[in-house]
Amino acid sequence: MHDVVIAGAGPVGLFLANELALGSSSVVVLEREADPHPPLEALPLGLRGLNASSVETFYRRGLLQQLLKASGVDAAMVGADPDADQTPGPRSLGHFAGITLDAADIDPAALVYRLPGPAMDGFMTSLEAVTDVLTERAAVLGVSIVRGAPVTAVTQDEHTVTVTAGGQDYRARWLVGCDGGRSTVRPLSGFSFVGTEPLFTGYVAKVTFADTHQLPLGFQLTPTGMYLRTSLEGHLGMMDFDGGAFDRTQQLTREHLQAVLRRVSGIEVTLEEMHLASSFTDRAMQATAYRHGRVLLAGDAAHIHSPLGGQGLNLGIGDAINLGWKLAATVRGDAPKDLLDTYTAERHPVGAAVLDWSRAQVATMNPGPNASALQHLVRDLLRTADGTTHVYRRSSGLFHRYELGSDQPLIGCTAPDIRLADGTTLGDLLQDGRAVLLDFSSRQLLSQQATPWQDRVRYIHGRSMKDLGVEALLVRPDGIVAWADTAAAAPDEELQSALARWFAHS
Repeated sequence: MHDVVIAGAGPVGLFLANELALGSSSVVVLEREADPHPPLEALPLGLRGLNASSVETFYRRGLLQQLLKASGVDAAMVGADPDADQTPGPRSLGHFAGITLDAADIDPAALVYRLPGPAMDGFMTSLEAVTDVLTERAAVLGVSIVRGAPVTAVTQDEHTVTVTAGGQDYRARWLVGCDGGRSTVRPLSGFSFVGTEPLFTGYVAKVTFADTHQLPLGFQLTPTGMYLRTSLEGHLGMMDFDGGAFDRTQQLTREHLQAVLRRVSGIEVTLEEMHLASSFTDRAMQATAYRHGRVLLAGDAAHIHSPLGGQGLNLGIGDAINLGWKLAATVRGDAPKDLLDTYTAERHPVGAAVLDWSRAQVATMNPGPNASALQHLVRDLLRTADGTTHVYRRSSGLFHRYELGSDQPLIGCTAPDIRLADGTTLGDLLQDGRAVLLDFSSRQLLSQQATPWQDRVRYIHGRSMKDLGVEALLVRPDGIVAWADTAAAAPDEELQSALARWFAHS
């Protein structure tokens, strides 16, 4: 029997599996697809954007350089000089509702508690690159991956879950559904999935154009929808506001794609060939809770929305790093009794906010008599420093704050990449999946009485190269600040309380 079964070997399932393995859990991943490299994961259809938060997450697990190499990205394009006096803003931004954002409009002073380091920007990658990197790490950590094993049944009792997949039964203490928007784990396990119905059908395709010069590069908003052509050969994206009438249940043909493109663009474009294509909608749905008994959900299995702004993969990676250490601690038996409940409490509001962010973009792009006026208003707002900075803060993922019961501004936020006098960074210290207690004070906070935390919390006493106005920080394994000492006065009781809240001991 395994500790955890994960349904789905996409980026979210694999990242979660690696987190659990770091926490000493035995894990098996069940993947419905037999092919480890399905065509839809490769470029151009597998093109995805990682935001700054996800880049930071890969960095904190020692995987960033490997992912940059697999993605063909120069490391200098996502990092910043750690000796810089001021944290720079991002070099480039994406879009909001098809409206391109100018990174020069961001106010760097509003990026509080950010420090220059290796992970400052997002970058473009592919699902294939991400899954390859995570699969290699899974092999090193001893994670078992079974392909060609679609989940067909789930039963659970007070102590175990039994999953039927590929004609075999797998028993475990926990099951996590990471099997995408069309999850089978979700309905089989009794989760409620609620939200809003679609306004458009979206398409992504690799085609051969008769004349590529007919369509300009970039996002093009039109009176009837939107189309996108990138520098990747034959890459085409479209949004047709048809109420989501043409979804994945219908066969895509060259003729249909051509008709939609002509209608949306208003140009008599000819597609000579369709090599590969997929459709999607902006249906926005979310599980009302992320846990039902011994079954949990993460990624698209827990929430779906349109891909506008590239939030889907990033939201799922955030789920995985939040859940991983908590579930591993629960499996080991050294978690506080309510630790696993904090997964839904922390991640559900983040998911709901992303769904609304997606809906707002769809509303801005929705053709109609008022669309032009609304788009002009949004463009004007996005030409201001406040407007662009707000969109960056929302889309970068770096500025979520979990409610942890403190007004101290760092608590509940992702920790800055603190660099110590010896050159060690917080990112270096988090790679093994343990929490970190950073002590910048002139005294030693942890005494010999604190040894029960030693296997779960790495204690580092040293001087920070940047003064953040705190004497010490307790950073959870997911990089979130759980406690901060600003008083420099006997914080022992507060610290022990914070340790007990997040890391039980016998």
